[in-house]
Amino acid sequence: MVLKDQVTLITGASSGIGRATAIAMAREGARIGVNYHKNKAGAEQAVEEIRKAGGDAEAIHADVTSAAQVQSMVESVRKRWGRIDILVNNAGDLLARRMLADMTEEYWDQIMDLNLKSVFLCVKAVWEEMTARKSGCIINVTSIAGRNGGGPGSGAYATAKGGMITYTKSLAKELAPQGVRVNAISPGVIATPYHERYSPPEIFNKFMASIPLGRAGTAEEIASVIVFLASPAASYIVGETVEVNGGMLMD
Repeated sequence: MVLKDQVTLITGASSGIGRATAIAMAREGARIGVNYHKNKAGAEQAVEEIRKAGGDAEAIHADVTSAAQVQSMVESVRKRWGRIDILVNNAGDLLARRMLADMTEEYWDQIMDLNLKSVFLCVKAVWEEMTARKSGCIINVTSIAGRNGGGPGSGAYATAKGGMITYTKSLAKELAPQGVRVNAISPGVIATPYHERYSPPEIFNKFMASIPLGRAGTAEEIASVIVFLASPAASYIVGETVEVNGGMLMD
């Protein structure tokens, strides 16, 4: 168990990549704070699955765009397990596909708050604890959209995810000297509820045509890389954004 007794907080962990990551990390011995905002049932199901397998997890409600709720979430994890060793900033969403003609200031701000401000708030709540111990790991879940501008109507989302990639590097430079590793993972087209909501067949089929492997990825495939980044095997990886996209984007 490469993460034995490591206390992990995963935001947006009630479905998709977040849920798969919670289950994968628990399988490796981590204790998991399963954050959710609206999908309480999904979070509780994830916790139940982890516990049935012999793991330790708790569902924790918080809107990660609220500083007060983020602080309350972090304090709940500390109250149960005493500390936070690993933070996975997974919460995020497109909310809707909006072209420039349909873009509003309110929508833009919602996207930035959910996908980028949330990362700042969560890191702000845990970094001092980690640096005091000279130990910690932060993993930000960004997107291929942050590298290629995204699909139709995802300009704001792509911008926020691109900002997350840059912020990951900045955080890594600041925190690595104090023993805290910060990295990111950039999923491509992954078969999750995200694409069920926002990618109608004509868009999804275009995505598929551009993937050399010829298929969408799975949440479990993303989770396995997140586990790696959190593990001792990645102890010398700092400030990187790992592309996991079936060859859709190659550097």
